[in-house]
Amino acid sequence: MDARVKEIVEKSKRVVFFGGAGVSTESNIPDFRSESGLYSAVSQYGKSPETMLSHSFFTSNMETFFDYYKNNLIYRDAKPNKAHIALAKMEEDGKLTGVVTQNIDGLHQLAGSKKVFELHGSVLRNYCMDCGTFYDLDYIMDEQHCDGLVPKCEKCGGIVKPDVVLYEEALDEQVISGAVDAIRKADTLIVGGTSLVVYPAAGLINYFGGKDIILINKSETQYDSRASLVINDSIGKVLGD
Repeated sequence: MDARVKEIVEKSKRVVFFGGAGVSTESNIPDFRSESGLYSAVSQYGKSPETMLSHSFFTSNMETFFDYYKNNLIYRDAKPNKAHIALAKMEEDGKLTGVVTQNIDGLHQLAGSKKVFELHGSVLRNYCMDCGTFYDLDYIMDEQHCDGLVPKCEKCGGIVKPDVVLYEEALDEQVISGAVDAIRKADTLIVGGTSLVVYPAAGLINYFGGKDIILINKSETQYDSRASLVINDSIGKVLGD
């Protein structure tokens, strides 16, 4: 871990981590908002990723939605990287009280983190829109459970939707409440791998009233002036061994 970060963390009692797509890109999960992600959506489907991942597109173009979703947001071979592992260790040591993430890949939990607030849901959870039965990722990726590419509930035949917050959908109130509470109670907030431009998630940083904000991102953010420490580098390199 970077010596400057380590010094602040060692003096802290309640550290919360707030992370974005940059945490997952180091596990080889592309950011769909990146130039390559944008190219993939526009060249293949003629639409922006934000349109493809909207609630209205899901309801009106379900087959195309699942074609894009399964090919661009699912990375079953991805493994936790140094950042995920370092955060899990920090929690195990009693320093980290929560991870607030915009990512939907479940890698924080795979690394061992227990207290994770998934603002945008998770690809690992899926549910029938009619009867509410939950299914894992393997189920919706298995063609035998699908009508074309659209997964169907084996109990009632309803459509199985990923438990992921799409554009035009509200964030889960219970998750937001837990994240806000964790951030409010923290004395140190580490923000990593996010440019802090996606709202309402980015606005959660405003609930922090503790001592130190550590900002780790490859490019500058609008919140840099509020931070005690800004490091423009890889999150895995800064938090890892």
